[in-house]
Amino acid sequence: MSRPFDMEVFLAGVLTGSYATRQRHFRQATIIQAAIADRWQRETPWTWQRKHMVWFITHWLAGRSESTRYYYLLTVRLLARRLEASWVFNL
Repeated sequence: MSRPFDMEVFLAGVLTGSYATRQRHFRQATIIQAAIADRWQRETPWTWQRKHMVWFITHWLAGRSESTRYYYLLTVRLLARRLEASWVFNL
């Protein structure tokens, strides 16, 4: 039996800021992970591609408020930084 992926440990190296901000990023990253796993069966961020993140931002967040999309975009950028990917999101 494998252990579930720990997003908190994954993001710990790139997160700074207040406790509330870090918790928001952990929560949002877990939601992103669940959505991508449900859609593409990609369980860990190491298997994600840029298209998965773009899908999340454009389709999953469709209909959400502009501020919600902005905060999720910040989390997506943190995930890309942690993956050391040169992905640019100007959505």
